[in-house]
Amino acid sequence: MVTHRLRAVLAPLGVALAAGAAVAYVGVVDPNEAGHYPVCPLFALTGLLCPGCGALRATHALAHLDVVAALGLNPLLVLATPVVAYVWARWLIGAWSGSAWRPSPPRPVYLWSLLALILLFGVVRNLPFGAFLAP
Repeated sequence: MVTHRLRAVLAPLGVALAAGAAVAYVGVVDPNEAGHYPVCPLFALTGLLCPGCGALRATHALAHLDVVAALGLNPLLVLATPVVAYVWARWLIGAWSGSAWRPSPPRPVYLWSLLALILLFGVVRNLPFGAFLAP
């Protein structure tokens, strides 16, 4: 029984290990120093900030528990982090208990709303009145 449970949680624990290793790497290798990571292709080609611009620096700030700095770099990433952690925790608990958690597919209106939010964030952060959203 315990062996079955341990086998069931290998996938969520593997994902957590991979994500933790990635965050640890970004926490150690500072993205604020030039030359460690590639430049955003959209920014390099157009000078425009994409919705993901500043995410590495925000991850670095979160790895150092500086939530305020992370919010200033990419608030979308910071707000998405608890949602991702919740979904992962539900996956882990479901795997351990044997009742795999399968979220119902989101309604299209929610997916389109999320896409619109991401695109709106990307547009507004490039406009003068949205400069506070730029990293």
